[in-house]
Amino acid sequence: MAQAHPFDLTGKVALVTGAHTGIGQGIAVALAQAGADIAAVDVVPLDETKSLVEAAGRKFHGMSADLTSIAPVQGLVEEVVGTFGGLDILVNNAGLIRRADAVDFTEADWDLVMNINIKTVFFLCQAFGRYAIGQGRKGKIINIASMLSFQGGIRVPSYTASKSGVAGITRLLANEWAGKGINVNAIAPGYVATNNTAAIRADEQRSAEILGRIPAGRWSVPSDMGGPAVFLASDASDYVHGTVLPVDGGWLAR
Repeated sequence: MAQAHPFDLTGKVALVTGAHTGIGQGIAVALAQAGADIAAVDVVPLDETKSLVEAAGRKFHGMSADLTSIAPVQGLVEEVVGTFGGLDILVNNAGLIRRADAVDFTEADWDLVMNINIKTVFFLCQAFGRYAIGQGRKGKIINIASMLSFQGGIRVPSYTASKSGVAGITRLLANEWAGKGINVNAIAPGYVATNNTAAIRADEQRSAEILGRIPAGRWSVPSDMGGPAVFLASDASDYVHGTVLPVDGGWLAR
């Protein structure tokens, strides 16, 4: 189908993980509004996301999977292809954060966060890459990085390690797959009002410190990630490879 403009995703199929709420939902809805059909994954019901995608006039397919293990990965890609007849866009958004002083941080919290935030991300990229390369299809991968892909943070050792890893494998996969027609990039959100940041926002002093450093003067909302995701999923980004794009209200520029 002919595309009206380089940001048009009509006829494309996107797989978005962690799409129940927050950034994943915001990106799924934005991709749908740009014309893509959406396959979404989460461990909880996706009814609201389904309604929003269908309100945009696009098809929706929800899947339940626990991404703390890589066991579901290959089956998810196969299910999307079987349902929609193809797969063009992968958004690796699902993730966890655990907070504790480094001297008290547990192995269990380390492994849980690393498993979903980096291990499953890599193996979903691998499954997508095998499919796209095997079919000779172009593809777009958008990983969700973090400000902690650039900075150290405090009290989130496994989150910082995992998001630094996301930036690294984004570049590595771009090096391997750019010549095969697959764009691998990442979005690094700034401080977003989601479930993952509820504890920080509830700490009045910490929240005020964060807000005081954001030139835009506000916390972001999930829909702020939608436009950058549409760009990275579209033909407009065909010569963009291995980029970690901060969407941070100017936080890193401060």
